[in-house]
Amino acid sequence: MKDLQYPLHFTFRVTSLSNDFSAKDANGNSIYYVREKIFTWRDHIMVYRDESKSEILYELKSNKLIDFQQTFTITDHTGKVIGKVRRKSIKSLWRSTFNLMDPQDKLDHTIKEKNPWVKMWDGLFGELPLVGMLSGYFFNPSYILRNDQDEPIFEIIKEPSFFGRKFTVQKLTDKPVDDERFVLSLMLMVLMERDNG
Repeated sequence: MKDLQYPLHFTFRVTSLSNDFSAKDANGNSIYYVREKIFTWRDHIMVYRDESKSEILYELKSNKLIDFQQTFTITDHTGKVIGKVRRKSIKSLWRSTFNLMDPQDKLDHTIKEKNPWVKMWDGLFGELPLVGMLSGYFFNPSYILRNDQDEPIFEIIKEPSFFGRKFTVQKLTDKPVDDERFVLSLMLMVLMERDNG
């Protein structure tokens, strides 16, 4: 993975039928283009070098047809396993949680919603006629990626937006960490949680 300059910015394409977004670094340079395949039996996400989609860098594939303890395997362009991400669906009604595992399937990090009340208020507000369309501007969840010592490593924040979806990724530690695996895991989480807030 390239040397990333934080904060990173993920911006979804409003006009696209696909679930896709571009990722840029702090200097506005394009670093990735992420696209979820549509019309497939299992969730399948492709990470390209840029929007030309001429060079694929990573793939994230689901192991299940339905979203129940769904696990995604992250591989690079050679097929090497980078890690895995498991979505804890049972608790998703209250607080979204994703477990991160290393290539040896050892659970070592988690991504959790910072304030689950935001999701609740967004759901209630979003049901109101007309004004519900504004929920994406007022209710913006954030998520914290922590290690197994409960130390915060990354925070990803949904930015206020009426129509599009924009997220900012902040690195919270100066310690050397596995940026490749963690940023890819945050990209997956964003695709899964896009409609919240």
